[in-house]
Amino acid sequence: QIDSRVAERDPKIRALLEQYVCVRVITANGMDLSLFQFDYDQSWAAFLLNADRTIYGRYGTRSHQTREHEDISIEGFGAALEGGLALHKEFPKNREALAAKRGPAPATRAPEEFASLKGKYTSALDYQGKVVPSCIHCHQVGEALRNEYRPAGKPVPADVLFPYPHPKILGLILDPRRRAAVLGVSPESPAEKDGFKAGDEILSLEGQPLLSLADLQWALHRAGDPAALKAEVSRGGKTMELKLTLTEGWRRKGDLSWRATSWDLRRRVTGGLLLKDDVSTDRRAQLGLKPGTMALRVEHVGQYGDHAAGKKAGFQKDDIVVSFAGREEAMTDSELMAFLVNATKPGETVPVVIVRGTGRMEFKLPMK
Repeated sequence: QIDSRVAERDPKIRALLEQYVCVRVITANGMDLSLFQFDYDQSWAAFLLNADRTIYGRYGTRSHQTREHEDISIEGFGAALEGGLALHKEFPKNREALAAKRGPAPATRAPEEFASLKGKYTSALDYQGKVVPSCIHCHQVGEALRNEYRPAGKPVPADVLFPYPHPKILGLILDPRRRAAVLGVSPESPAEKDGFKAGDEILSLEGQPLLSLADLQWALHRAGDPAALKAEVSRGGKTMELKLTLTEGWRRKGDLSWRATSWDLRRRVTGGLLLKDDVSTDRRAQLGLKPGTMALRVEHVGQYGDHAAGKKAGFQKDDIVVSFAGREEAMTDSELMAFLVNATKPGETVPVVIVRGTGRMEFKLPMK
């Protein structure tokens, strides 16, 4: 059923949606993970599918907790819907080009089968009992994927820790109102060095037709490290081929801090502390902190359960962390969590040095 608010806001979108069979999935319980592979930290995502389960494209992304307008728009969704209809018109001649939009079969078939979720959830909601606690949220799938590693003492792979890389980490700023059109290119970025320009329309990446920013992220998610991806680009009415260079460690330029799954990471490696890289230059000078050294302000101290480990250790709001597990170089909240999740082990205790007022204190923080 098509939401009436869509028709009121944009009749064109309604007309496009009426050419699809629209299905709304409101829970991850029983979700087919061999088909629905996407960024599980998103609050909304759409799949454009053929009846035989061929994926034409994905839509829906975000790279910040509140600035979703930079990544999605009703116009961009409409452009993706139009693109999906065009691919459907050519199907099955384009089946081979679309094959890579489907990932390999995962080891776990449905969310409730993950070790960290098994026994707590079933394949259906408990409408006769406590329905809310019986619902698996999408972000729990992302957490479960990560929890296949750390509790077992294994390093979390980069593609699990930094899933669905946003192209802006490569310098590509896309127009949220169009399919995969370049709005701008960051100076000195890999994208600029590879020859991308504002106004370029990226038609395909590694042979996959692109209908949206989410489609581009899927191609990046499946890419190697390092890698050089072939991009077909339309510029000024002419089609040309460029490469998109991915240097070693490129995924780690992503930001974990906005993700819902960072809540679980904070529980495990920062004791529930939310840290902000917003200490001013003047404040750093007052505290005698050299440029390039760590200065993360405690924005929030967790109060309950494992999230209260920082509170129990003695941390307070507005403390400034200057050393964590022996590391003193400048890091963002995201970089620190990414370091700690693989550099520490559950049950280990690490030293953390903070500045409170003008004095320094050291606390011991348990890792989960």
